[in-house]
Amino acid sequence: MSKNFSHRLIKNYKYWAIYAHKNQGYLGRCFVWCKREDALDLTDATKEEQRELFLVLQELRQAVKKTFGADWFNYAFLGNGTRHLHGHFIPRYAKPTRFEGVVFEDKRYGHNYRTDHDFLTSDSLLQAVRAEIKKAIK
Repeated sequence: MSKNFSHRLIKNYKYWAIYAHKNQGYLGRCFVWCKREDALDLTDATKEEQRELFLVLQELRQAVKKTFGADWFNYAFLGNGTRHLHGHFIPRYAKPTRFEGVVFEDKRYGHNYRTDHDFLTSDSLLQAVRAEIKKAIK
């Protein structure tokens, strides 16, 4: 991995790793990173990587649903800014949700997500989100 995200690591698997996303405008937002260095496109994933990816997403979905009460989930494998196989996991909430004294409101619920680049995620909030998901994941 070209950038060091170890302080955001939630769980390591054989082929994938889950990291808390630095922008928590959508509470519990994470990304999954393929560990194979030459992995670029989702359709190039090996059968083993594909199988494990679905296990990773299922475990992450259950953990975030249990921890924060998310109502729906979006998954995005884009590769526009970072040319490596990874996917964004975006929990969606029908109602405002409070965590660590912050109210998270998904104003676009029922529509495509849009990252609020003005949302400030303190390191303490990011680490609290990471810890809660890490505790809940299998």
